[in-house]
Amino acid sequence: MNQENNQKIVLAINEKPKIGQGILLSIQHLFAMFGATVLVPALTGMSPAIALISSGIGTLIFILITKGKVPSYLGSSFAFINPIITLKALEANPNSEIAFGSFLVGSFLVGLTYSFVALIIAKAGTKWLMKLLPPIVVGPVIMVIGLGLASTAIKMVMNNPSNEYDLTYVTIGFVTLFITIITAIFSKGFLSVIPILVGIIGGYLFSIAMGVVDLQPVIEANWLTVPDFTIPFLDYTPALSWYVIFLMIPVTIVPIAEHIGHQLVLSKVVNKDLIEDPGLDRSMFGDGLATMVAACLGGPPSTTYGENIGVLAITRAFSIYVFIGAACLAILFGFCGKIAALLSTIPTPVMGGVSILLFGIIASSGLRMLIENNVDFKIKRNLIISSVILIIGIGGAAIHIGDLFSLEGMALSSIIGVILNLILPGREFISFKNMFKEE
Repeated sequence: MNQENNQKIVLAINEKPKIGQGILLSIQHLFAMFGATVLVPALTGMSPAIALISSGIGTLIFILITKGKVPSYLGSSFAFINPIITLKALEANPNSEIAFGSFLVGSFLVGLTYSFVALIIAKAGTKWLMKLLPPIVVGPVIMVIGLGLASTAIKMVMNNPSNEYDLTYVTIGFVTLFITIITAIFSKGFLSVIPILVGIIGGYLFSIAMGVVDLQPVIEANWLTVPDFTIPFLDYTPALSWYVIFLMIPVTIVPIAEHIGHQLVLSKVVNKDLIEDPGLDRSMFGDGLATMVAACLGGPPSTTYGENIGVLAITRAFSIYVFIGAACLAILFGFCGKIAALLSTIPTPVMGGVSILLFGIIASSGLRMLIENNVDFKIKRNLIISSVILIIGIGGAAIHIGDLFSLEGMALSSIIGVILNLILPGREFISFKNMFKEE
């Protein structure tokens, strides 16, 4: 048993905290997930308020499905930023055949895929999944996600709303980036867990000083308001297309691997085998159902958050009631008009500044996975698989067959990576035991 597990447990998983203690711990988890959860909708043009509400509801669903045995928070997944941006751009194009709400249909299918994988895990165990998605496939795909978004972050920092170079925006972006880096490197305790949130707050305050923030919408907003939910069959008629399927579904490789890694790390933190009880099938199904509900509300796909696992490791307060409290607070924040208005006033270079670091970290985490799992690049098959995934994914390669079939970018690279791993000789079984391990 490691030193981390020998530390005193402040609150056991099923232990109820005192009211004051519970509120403070819940707010702490809310802050830990807040920056990343609202960043995804901010980058994709979705509603941050709905993202907060769907994350809260999704977390409650996850807790219910896992029988209150897995202390986790579900927030917005970064893996689907590029596919959602692509689909929303096509929806806005009058010459495109992609119907409005297609990205939400895709998100629902992602949740359905999680649930299907959970069903297979319940029947066949986990070894097949580990063999299908070894680090040599998942690591480069994660790198593609981060590197593929690099140009998005740079444009947000450099260009104003007129898409022209703006030195003020550049200054704001790099000040935000500097604040985020300083917080991540030099802060201690809880602050070290939320450098993205600190960077956004610091960049926002600097933007106010630079005169690029209009606070009038915040002043005029009501305290309580109902966000503009996007409900299927009410606000739009869901339309399924092969393009949406092949753009969104292959990307689930990443959050599925991420989910496995998080459950392994969380098991280590709480000193309980969560893969066995309540089971990976239950936690995966909880993630899938949360994503489907989010899609029905107009929110992004969900994933378990490493930031909140970090908070657990620091506080040693594992109580599931703390996560219930954080979820309820997120839902309440989503219905607060002034918070929604405040989020909408955050300048794009602030989001761009934190995105430079965040997208870089995503890419670096893929590299880290390869290193920590001792992937040997002297072996030609490993070198070939990673090389093909990186160039196809970042280069934006695509396969189009009329209007019936389309596969491109990250989705195409993911599928080709899986196929190469299965057909090339010399395949070895390497588990995810080292994935996402904490320092």
